[in-house]
Amino acid sequence: MFPTVREVLALVPVRHGAPRLVAGEAGLDRPVRWVHVAEVPDIATLLGGGELVLTTGIGLPADDAGLRAFIGDLADVGVSGLVVELGRRYVGGVPRSMAAAAERRGMPLVELRRATPFVRITEAVHALIVDAQLTELRATEEIHQRFTELSVEGAEPAEVLRQAAELAGCPVVLENLSRQVLAYDPAGESAELLLDGWEQHSRRIRPAGRTAYDPDSGWLVTTVGARGQDWGRLLLRWPATEAVPPTRLTILIERAASTLALGRLIRRDAEGLERQIHRTLLTALIDHSRPVDEVALRAKALGVTLDRRHLVGVVVRHRGDDPAGDAAGPEAGPARLRDLAEAVGQAVREAKLTALTSAVDDQAVGALLALPDPADEERALAAFAAALRRVRLDAVPVRPSRPVDGAGRGGPAGGARSVDGAGRGGPAGGGRSADGAGRGAPAGGGRSADGPVRPAVVVAAGSGVGSLREARRSLVEARQIAEAARRDPRDLPCFRLPHVGLAGLLHLLRDEPRLQTFVERELGALLAYDAQHPREQLLGTLRAYLEQGRNKSAAASAAHLSRPAFYERLARIGRILGADLDSVEQCLSLHVALLALDAVRTP
Repeated sequence: MFPTVREVLALVPVRHGAPRLVAGEAGLDRPVRWVHVAEVPDIATLLGGGELVLTTGIGLPADDAGLRAFIGDLADVGVSGLVVELGRRYVGGVPRSMAAAAERRGMPLVELRRATPFVRITEAVHALIVDAQLTELRATEEIHQRFTELSVEGAEPAEVLRQAAELAGCPVVLENLSRQVLAYDPAGESAELLLDGWEQHSRRIRPAGRTAYDPDSGWLVTTVGARGQDWGRLLLRWPATEAVPPTRLTILIERAASTLALGRLIRRDAEGLERQIHRTLLTALIDHSRPVDEVALRAKALGVTLDRRHLVGVVVRHRGDDPAGDAAGPEAGPARLRDLAEAVGQAVREAKLTALTSAVDDQAVGALLALPDPADEERALAAFAAALRRVRLDAVPVRPSRPVDGAGRGGPAGGARSVDGAGRGGPAGGGRSADGAGRGAPAGGGRSADGPVRPAVVVAAGSGVGSLREARRSLVEARQIAEAARRDPRDLPCFRLPHVGLAGLLHLLRDEPRLQTFVERELGALLAYDAQHPREQLLGTLRAYLEQGRNKSAAASAAHLSRPAFYERLARIGRILGADLDSVEQCLSLHVALLALDAVRTP
């Protein structure tokens, strides 16, 4: 904010006096807080430090000891420098003893070899100081305005740091208490150099106080937190070769820190910052929204090394949709997903694996495992699946088939898909079980006396890849496998592509137009009929028939229909589709079309 002695010597009124530096070159970059004219030797007691003293020397001591004491007193109070006009007391130059004393104390001593009105110098310097103060005030006002807007808008940490770096013109880094980088902005410098070996470098930065400048490292640091709970540090790099950072930078970093803390309080029910960064990076890999080099760099700063690693995409999702349904309220779904994300993160830690983990959509949680050795892939997946089972306590009981009672009602057969009396399909035995009225009863957690227990979630893994550029393929494959395995009755620790069979293949091809055309060709007429007759839903009848292996008696029981009614429906389906339902080949084609329809309809 204040001009330096060097800048003052460059002003026109000073140059008019033909200045010559006699001693103290090392102090030319000292700031000049004020200009003071003095002609008495004991002026030091009236000064506060930072003044540039102007004098003609007429009142200074005549002896060398007195001059040395005069210079010593000025240096002790911290004046910026001493300017002596020649001609009144000293003609050829200042005494050597004065120059020697100033040189020893590193205090600039300047001779003005031409008479100069001191008032012009004071006016010029004071105008410079006032202009600098006004500039500083405007900058401070902009800082307050900018960060107030960010607080109101609930800006993300990355945006807060971008604004801070733009206002300061310096790199800014946000780290957690473990010295892992949560966000950063290099301000146009090299991000690689900024973050290289960050944790070790950060631990050497030890400022004194909550907000302080560490001159040894050149970082201005402030603690980030609120309500007595600190969770990170915000650091701004100010070159140690320059003077102490100006006050506006201290204001800037503290306002940025308060904006970050306020944003975290506002989002107290959302994911933590680390999890937000994990989600940002995983989403960037899946959507190609960021360069992979940037993802690798940010992940490494977060403590997850992805370069030169064997990468395996893993997706964990619930076998069924939210069993609580709409009755649990709008918060049930996100809370259920957060619980699953926390369980996955804990399982990764318990299995001693390194991974990016976060929710990848509204139903699933993804993880990108980074393994040092491709040979460890199966072992790592087994360890993760076992740890997840230990973490998760809610499992779905699989109920055995119930016999058909006299009213023709029956339970879900074989854990596949049950159909109620109106021909509507209920979920397979991995989600809800159907009661006698055809209503889905949510499956509880833990063990059940009704039958064996299997996990309520599916763990699926994609093919391992050798570079981050291929990680998207592994993650997408894992998500598709998890979706396809939802209805698989087997209890496998981890589903891979060979496990999902035909249903998995159709799910992988669900976006293929030719598959969708095949579904419409095989089932379009029946789907159109059901749309016009919503109370019948013949598609459920066809599904029961095909899933029971074309056993009409078993299919009628599964559909909760009498045999004559079921036979009449089958005949009507055959007429609508123009198909022979006694033909093995045509029924196979219809069954594949049904599986493909499920895959296409799956969100």
